[in-house]
Amino acid sequence: MSSAPSVEYDVKDIGLANNGKQRIEWAEREMPVLRLIRERFAEEKPLSGVKLVACAHITTETANLARALQAGGAEAVLIASNPLSTQDDVAAALVADWGIPVYAIKGESTDTYNRHVRTALDTHPDIIIDDGSDVVATLLKERANQIKEIVGSTEETTTGIQRLKAMETAGVLPFPSIAVNNAQTKHFFDNRYGTGQSTLDGIIRATNILLAGRTFVVVGYGWCGKGVALRARGMGANVVVTEVDPIKAVEAVMDGFRVMPIDQASAIGDIFVTVTGNRHVIDGEHFANMKDGAIVCNSGHFDLELNLVALREMAGDPATVRPFVEEYKVQSSGRRIVVLGEGRLINLAAAEGHPASVMDMSFANQALSVEYLVKNKGILAPGVHLLPAEVDTEIASLKLRALGISIDTLTAEQLEYISSWETGT
Repeated sequence: MSSAPSVEYDVKDIGLANNGKQRIEWAEREMPVLRLIRERFAEEKPLSGVKLVACAHITTETANLARALQAGGAEAVLIASNPLSTQDDVAAALVADWGIPVYAIKGESTDTYNRHVRTALDTHPDIIIDDGSDVVATLLKERANQIKEIVGSTEETTTGIQRLKAMETAGVLPFPSIAVNNAQTKHFFDNRYGTGQSTLDGIIRATNILLAGRTFVVVGYGWCGKGVALRARGMGANVVVTEVDPIKAVEAVMDGFRVMPIDQASAIGDIFVTVTGNRHVIDGEHFANMKDGAIVCNSGHFDLELNLVALREMAGDPATVRPFVEEYKVQSSGRRIVVLGEGRLINLAAAEGHPASVMDMSFANQALSVEYLVKNKGILAPGVHLLPAEVDTEIASLKLRALGISIDTLTAEQLEYISSWETGT
């Protein structure tokens, strides 16, 4: 039985804790790297006395990151990074079973979301774990008096890093921030394999449609787009890619996908997924061009990838036809456009997000990034930083060890050869 909570919190139902604990422990089986880090943290306590705010998707995987941070001695407060991504039973279990303050409710309003961000900042954190940079942005805009208290921040997603780099360019980022998303053991695996599988999982759970034979449009061919396109093709879909980057567009062509502008793709697509991190990549004119029954969703961080304001102007308020499935009827033509998960992250709105084995590496990066910030307090310059390559390699090595896989090492002769310019063919 879960104990009575001894911390402040705002969750949907604390009575859901027992189910949440079971699911957290199930996910932990698939997270051996984070478990090894947690065990070391428990011995060394590298985060003792550190106050930390984590703005993240409150899922079973995030719960295991929170456990690792707590084992390291950190006082952590968790808030949701997206109104539809919270798993309410997990939020309850973190409060009841681990005594971690959580402020997150699936379906929370924008006002509640913003209130939770401010509540978290009220704890005067030393370190911010962010997912989209909303906490950092709020700090800079509203809590200038707290900036000097911040040791640094970490950022989980591409969208958040784009915002941090904009802050850096504008000269307003006053502390070091680790671009966790850009670690190789994060974006190669989380973005490609995690987003690829979980996006399709969300679409299928929400709609129960067959993907085989459908024209599936992937808007954006970054690491997330690559994963979605690959998995959609594996399910038998005819995949079309739209891009603005010539290099990524050529790569998509060489990977065997059709590439065309969104103006053309909007007329032929059956299913659309946006994964760009940008604004209004599917806009009003694209909705107007879509066939009857087209399904549209987003797997980028913010719902702004879809211009739903323009769609409402064309169609009025939607009808909810299934959980997380809203149907808009275009008034001028009678065509129906189906939007999944209110345009928010479909893999978390309608499914459970990335598999735990993928998040194992992503959250290993987060845990070690926090440790790195603490160890280098006052040394790192303000700005966006990469986690050192040796830490990235350590995470990959731990993953291989956990999987029982061995690899080769270079001999002394080989090391000498690749480090010398004198030896040729």
